[in-house]
Amino acid sequence: MSDIILLDGSIGQELVKRAGDKPTPLWSTSVMQDRPGLAAEVHGAYFDAGATIASTNSYAVHRDRLRRDGLESDFAALIDCALTEAETARKAHGSGRIAGTLGPLGASYRPDLCPPPAEAAPLYAEIAGMMRGRVDILLIESAASVAQATGALMGCKDAGLPVWLAVTVTDDNGNRLRSGERVDELADVIATYKPEAVLINCTRPEAVGAGLIRLREFGLPFGAYANGFDHITAGFLEDSPTVDALSARRDLTPELYADFAMGWIAQGATIVGGCCEVGPDHIAELAARLRSAGHTIV
Repeated sequence: MSDIILLDGSIGQELVKRAGDKPTPLWSTSVMQDRPGLAAEVHGAYFDAGATIASTNSYAVHRDRLRRDGLESDFAALIDCALTEAETARKAHGSGRIAGTLGPLGASYRPDLCPPPAEAAPLYAEIAGMMRGRVDILLIESAASVAQATGALMGCKDAGLPVWLAVTVTDDNGNRLRSGERVDELADVIATYKPEAVLINCTRPEAVGAGLIRLREFGLPFGAYANGFDHITAGFLEDSPTVDALSARRDLTPELYADFAMGWIAQGATIVGGCCEVGPDHIAELAARLRSAGHTIV
């Protein structure tokens, strides 16, 4: 059987649920200021469920996003807080690794709002530099186009850390990025910047399998962590959306999600976890299934 890296699950959505507040465009960011310690609680829940990696709550901590809400002056403090919350949870758990997450500039699923690679790279490099020495991996999340992936990889290339690239594919066609480009069009940028792993994230689990066939062709460790939304709505693609524009699936039980993830492992995936609306119960079920199948969680 294989060694499997088990990622955590949803961070932002789990914070919304535990805080009980109405979400805002910066819901996962402002909660670190309003509810210190809550992110560490979430990280701890995933470690307890069996995850071996804590993904920092820094997905939306970008200067451009903060600037819209007059919070750019808090940029460095928020990055530090996200790192500290993950470090606190790992120390309490006694083991585990930390992945420093870098979400898309502009907005999720909107590669049209992201600056071109040459302009995006220094923005990513700034965050990567702030994370150096405090994380084990840099995890680029939800890259929705080849250009978006390029800018993020350019920005992380000199950080001296392993870099994992996670791309988001359309909900109904795992062969295509949300930009409409084919997944295999990432080949040149992957060959140039050489991330240590490639993944699919934040799409319906039903779309993942087709995308993994393409990822496997890159010859790198690969995997996936899907979301639990019905689908990404037009309302969520408007300016400054909140998750109120999305609805969680009622059918995606921990058992069903584990079925999907075990299927990805059968395809050769060695990194699995969950994204939005996939919580600690899902990760606990997946961990149990991995152990039952004879896999080693690393």
